[in-house]
Amino acid sequence: MGSDKPDRKEQIVDEATRLFSQAGYEGVSMKALAEACCVSEPALYRHFDSKEAIYGAALEALLERFEADRLFARLDKQVDLEPLLRELAAHIVEFARKNEDAYRLMLFAALGGHQTARAVFGSIRGGCTEYLKDRLEKFDSQGKLAPINPEITARCFVGMVFDCGLGYTLWRGYYVRQYEPEEVFANNIPIYARGLLKREDEDD
Repeated sequence: MGSDKPDRKEQIVDEATRLFSQAGYEGVSMKALAEACCVSEPALYRHFDSKEAIYGAALEALLERFEADRLFARLDKQVDLEPLLRELAAHIVEFARKNEDAYRLMLFAALGGHQTARAVFGSIRGGCTEYLKDRLEKFDSQGKLAPINPEITARCFVGMVFDCGLGYTLWRGYYVRQYEPEEVFANNIPIYARGLLKREDEDD
């Protein structure tokens, strides 16, 4: 019976996420990964056949961390626009708070043009955008929205929230005054929601 623990592969992915988020793909060697996991390099190769495979596994693990399916299931229960926007924004920023290493890894992967990065982007940020676009289209079909382009609106909102996550993590300390995400959302989301909703005096 081998000496590896059952969760050794998960440990490798966790340590790889931490290292890759600090130094990027090129800045991490298999030797460094092995040392971080307290195993030999041959032991790493028993679980992954290359550094590329470890990097891909670390990126794919981000999808599980984000829990998009659970998020969208909760959002499906929201029948009003502003609470929906608030809950979507809160989930994204909470993900950034709890997974700063993962957030940084997403950026490194995108900058490096890694193949898996496109899939991760499509599932996390792109997935949020697509979900919001669909919900905006539904609100529009119910006659609740002012004339808008749902896709542009969804992209802009999700982009604002992800940037807020960056401000809280990667750029924290760069601003003279730091606002908490909740302050930003309390200020911006009502403005955003009111701008989208059809006014009572607008013609049908």
